[in-house]
Amino acid sequence: MKVTRAQSEENRQKVIAAASRLFRERGFDGIGLSDLMGAAGLTQGGFYKKFESKEDLATKACASALDRSRVRWARIVARAREKPFAALVRAYLSARHRDDVGDGCAFAALGSDVARHNAGLRQVFEKEIEAQLDFLDHLISDTPDAATRDQSIAALSTMVGALLLSRVATSPALSKRFLDASANAVVMRSDADGGRASPQPAPPGRPTSRRARP
Repeated sequence: MKVTRAQSEENRQKVIAAASRLFRERGFDGIGLSDLMGAAGLTQGGFYKKFESKEDLATKACASALDRSRVRWARIVARAREKPFAALVRAYLSARHRDDVGDGCAFAALGSDVARHNAGLRQVFEKEIEAQLDFLDHLISDTPDAATRDQSIAALSTMVGALLLSRVATSPALSKRFLDASANAVVMRSDADGGRASPQPAPPGRPTSRRARP
């Protein structure tokens, strides 16, 4: 039976969604095309009708994962009754986020892999890094400046690094300590510098209706 254009695009999005999750769980080299297509309920034979290469799929899957992260951040901030920056940090550095690798932060799950890939994929990540730094800037200050950006860079670096190390640690106590100590340090720094106490409109992002972790 002939596949309609709409069905073909729906299948393509299923593959991107499945790849977004599986790449975060297993890394780019930890899963083959057959398994990627199978996770979307499709056969490997149709892969090259939808994507130029595995690298092309990786770029699209990462862009989707990163875009959803920014939307989740906006939702967390919108729900925060006070201190939205602290709410975001503690949601990110939580056991729930740590344990949900496949639906969590792509920076922590794939950052080291991306550093070894082509410039196109690195540019996707760099663009989203800038977007998330902009987001943090506007949580930290009403009038962001160079010092605000440095604070956002330090916060994002600490958050991503702590999440990664919490996943590496085999000791539950050490894993939790990475999360808690890092969250406390980032929030205390923001409080000391007079971070915002109430939610503010987030920078615009592409809309999405899907739910996932911070």
